[in-house]
Amino acid sequence: MTGSDAGTEKVGVIGLGHMGDAFAENLLADGHRVMVFDRKSEIVDALVKKGAVAAREMTDIAACDIVLTSLPDDDAVASVAQALIPLLGRGSIHVSTSTISADLSRRLTNQHRARDQGYVALPVLGNPDLAHHRDIYLLAGGAPGDIDRVRKVVEKLGRKLFVISDEPALANVMKLAGNVLTAATLQSMGEVIALLRKCGISPQTAFETLTGSLFDGKVHKSYGGRIAHGQYSPGMTVRLAAKDLRLALTEAEHACVPMPLAAIVRDRLIATEVLEGTDLDWSALGKLAATEAGLKE
Repeated sequence: MTGSDAGTEKVGVIGLGHMGDAFAENLLADGHRVMVFDRKSEIVDALVKKGAVAAREMTDIAACDIVLTSLPDDDAVASVAQALIPLLGRGSIHVSTSTISADLSRRLTNQHRARDQGYVALPVLGNPDLAHHRDIYLLAGGAPGDIDRVRKVVEKLGRKLFVISDEPALANVMKLAGNVLTAATLQSMGEVIALLRKCGISPQTAFETLTGSLFDGKVHKSYGGRIAHGQYSPGMTVRLAAKDLRLALTEAEHACVPMPLAAIVRDRLIATEVLEGTDLDWSALGKLAATEAGLKE
């Protein structure tokens, strides 16, 4: 059912959490025919009102040319893929935006190829708020022909699309590396802001000074702002962030690459989950640093 131009592609979206919902809305706004599937019917119904078609069963997705999945972890992606792969026709392409292990990405690549289907790993750098505003970065891995075909559908979902490799798993490794850097930055920002607060400098002054001078990166500004203002509602939950660092450390072990800082920050994420709560954004690393310094929000 592939259309002759971008506006006529039939695109399926499976998984309508904060990120998947943003993708579906933006695909609709771009003029694509979008079919959506999620266990939560209220999310599906809300998108139907905006022009999407509801897939009441997974089998309905078989009618799509390109299927985008947005799921939380390896188990969820593997479970959906097990049902999805036998349903898709030859020439269909599965685009996985999830942060998953390189090992699973390799298995999915082989399973799709065995059925003459395409598979593109497309993890993203950025949170759901940025996704709604198309301000994320897309990391693509897959066969050049598959990437060329999905590019016209997915490229407008973010600020920029980076083609990492013709091996999908390497896009997942790149995503994990990005999350290690983000988590390490959050840990550093949390420690520094706690120090400055303890010494009598307001967190707002600390944040404005740091991000207005040498430390003006996106992570410093967006997540550092959450730390400075004590706003920890997720985006990216502490539990998912700890999972991502575990996956990065597993890949590092396979590649014989020591990553001592990543190991420390993963432990800090686990401590945050235990002491501060499971449903907080990973910027709550700053909340943990403040708590340990004897500071109250």
